Amino acid sequence: MDLGTSTGYEDLREAIAAICSDFPGEYWRGLEPDRYPEEFVDTLTKSGWLSVLIPEEYGGGGATLTEASVILEEISASGGNPSACHAQMYVMGTLLRHGSEAQKQHYLPKIAAGELRLQAFGVTEPGAGSETTRIRTKAERVEGGWLINGQKIWTSRAMYSDLMLLLARTTPYDENGKPSAGLSTFIFDMRNLEGLTIRPIKTMMNHNTTEVFFENVFIPEDALLGEEGRGFKYILDGMNAERILIAAECIGDGRFFLDRAVAYANERELFGGPIGKNQGVQFPLARAYMQLRAADLVRFDAAAKFDSGVPCGAEANTAKFLAAEASWAAGNAAVDTHGGFGFAEEYDIERKFRETRLYQVAPINNNLIMAYIGQHVLGLPKSY
Repeated sequence: MDLGTSTGYEDLREAIAAICSDFPGEYWRGLEPDRYPEEFVDTLTKSGWLSVLIPEEYGGGGATLTEASVILEEISASGGNPSACHAQMYVMGTLLRHGSEAQKQHYLPKIAAGELRLQAFGVTEPGAGSETTRIRTKAERVEGGWLINGQKIWTSRAMYSDLMLLLARTTPYDENGKPSAGLSTFIFDMRNLEGLTIRPIKTMMNHNTTEVFFENVFIPEDALLGEEGRGFKYILDGMNAERILIAAECIGDGRFFLDRAVAYANERELFGGPIGKNQGVQFPLARAYMQLRAADLVRFDAAAKFDSGVPCGAEANTAKFLAAEASWAAGNAAVDTHGGFGFAEEYDIERKFRETRLYQVAPINNNLIMAYIGQHVLGLPKSY
């Protein structure tokens, strides 16, 4: 399904599609319910696609966020699940923008070479949820480093990551102060750390997510990323990139659903003709196409602004919202078009249906996006 909203990325799309052709639906179904796509990730890593956002001087591809978004879109459109790829792309931005030169030199070449994986993003906590400023995980200064105590949840792929980017409190929460004050970011090697416990969380889709417990976990002094107490700002910096990349994945999901549904609607015959001639089948697919096209335009607008260093919070959030809504609409239309076969594993519709449903609530709930637009774009009173 060509949405017709971008040109100039044909070679990139063809290269990713060629890799994905070696990982068809049978491969992804074989990973259910919770096996990590090791072979797929290794192939992308060796081909250099997971290090595209690392500057060339550190051994990466030096690509733009727009190009990275095209990569994830094509993986989704092929029927694959790029969730094991996106974190390393958007988490990288925090290290690139706020890490010291020593940290960049230490980590980036190894990540680019595939020697280290940066997949784990430790932010969300059970008692805080989307209210990130309420997190309780503490980082206490001790001789030679920091002592971490607390718990994170929905830390996806922590079991398959060598490094973690962590947000923790370095000063207590002040009820009367600025809510974001006292939060700091850390990057560290999480392998073989005493006091670190990782437990998988079984979910309705294969997302390899976990909860992580820190009990007097020691990390070195140089694990601090940037300045102490400015971690919330650093995390927010990376969230626009995250929104744009997730939007691209949803658009890829939508393309997948439409490709499959249109083909089936043209081939399946009932009552003297293809079912696609019936408005009850045709109109939901047409509506989903228009929703996807609109979301795609905003995605490329947001990505262009991000790449130019222009503020893009409204565009990034809007892109994620519209794309998640569009992919969900396309998924529902695809299930309806296939009828009973929409629930059959062999068609891959039900698997992708479960995967794209996640993005109504993650990495940010669409209701929070509407609250953001209401307050920061429309100038309405703060909702929450």
